[in-house]
Amino acid sequence: MNRGVIIALLSICLAQGLKIPIHYIKKKELRPDLFFQTGGMPSSHSAGVASLTTYIALRRGTPTIDFALSLIYGLIVMYDAQGIRRQTGELTLKVNDLDQLYDSFKKEQTVKFEEKSPEKLKEMLGHQPEEVVGGALLGILTGTIGHLVSKKDRKLSKFKVKF
Repeated sequence: MNRGVIIALLSICLAQGLKIPIHYIKKKELRPDLFFQTGGMPSSHSAGVASLTTYIALRRGTPTIDFALSLIYGLIVMYDAQGIRRQTGELTLKVNDLDQLYDSFKKEQTVKFEEKSPEKLKEMLGHQPEEVVGGALLGILTGTIGHLVSKKDRKLSKFKVKF
């Protein structure tokens, strides 16, 4: 498999895994389910695209089309993670608040009314800017380490004797 893809996927998994201890430190609540959820610190979106962009820059150089594509794609992903997706999450908070308000209003009515309410919408969709930056820094670190490790692998493969 492509090393850039492997490094980006590892970076995403690392970011998702770090959400658990970071949440525990902040809230004193152990939530392993955060590994499979969006939002939170650090942004796995940012970590993935930043690690891939860093790996490409170190491996192929910055004047290449590979780097340009990865950088522009990464900037769009990070902007989206903290922009549009964040706004969607904030809108979801408002919708869930309206649902709670409706439920309290409904309980005060004397007429018996029964309705199946939909599941509460997921509120943690996007990222705060600091979560995006945290993910990007993690991605740059992961991409750099991935490049250095693959560089050592290339040096070692030169000395292998073929029979």
